[in-house]
Amino acid sequence: MSFLSWVPAASTPLAAPADDGPGNPWFSWQYVNDNAGTILSKLGFHVGITLETVVIALLVAVPLAVVAYWIRPLTGPILALSGVLYTIPSLALLALLAPLLGATNRATVLIALVLYALLLLIRNALTGLTQVPSEVRDAAAGMGYGRFGRLWHVELPLALPGIITGLRLATVSTVALVTIGAIIGQGGLGDLIMGGFWNNFYRAEITTGTVLCVGLALIFDLALVGLGRLLTPWSRRRVA
Repeated sequence: MSFLSWVPAASTPLAAPADDGPGNPWFSWQYVNDNAGTILSKLGFHVGITLETVVIALLVAVPLAVVAYWIRPLTGPILALSGVLYTIPSLALLALLAPLLGATNRATVLIALVLYALLLLIRNALTGLTQVPSEVRDAAAGMGYGRFGRLWHVELPLALPGIITGLRLATVSTVALVTIGAIIGQGGLGDLIMGGFWNNFYRAEITTGTVLCVGLALIFDLALVGLGRLLTPWSRRRVA
């Protein structure tokens, strides 16, 4: 069975006829009630793989940003490589990973999502680090901080606004990109959206997946805004 010929079965049973008449509304509580278990399962998958992607990408991106910050000749190659990965079309990337990891493997989607998140995180973390004032670095050195101590106690905390910005962009982008995994049956809420099209354009299924996906992106973004304000209280101070 090849990657391109594989088509997942309908993700949810139809709760109403999928036609163009009144029996196929754009939203239906009947559909939600009849398929609540499936909807929650897809939502949980979407949340889980998004969090995994962001955490893994952050653990890879911040050290790479630090390397690019410390060793300036490596800045170009690191940004260029992450940029090239970001420009690969999502469907093409899934097809490239499928022979290595399996055509319907969850890891295939996870690795693709991590690769896409790297550029946003690396670029914003590096921007945050380079914007640390030189006098602050000099003062930290004068207080006896070495390179690692200065990084941990001074530079990374001051770079947090940039890192949080990259985290917000990467998280919202990941929520959207997870839906592409529906092509191989690993798309979370995207399985509902695609399932609606495969189920003879079943509107309620499409709308439910779409609304939940948009809502999830908004919730993640607001949560990260709150986290950023909590971790960087100095950025909220205003001159009287």
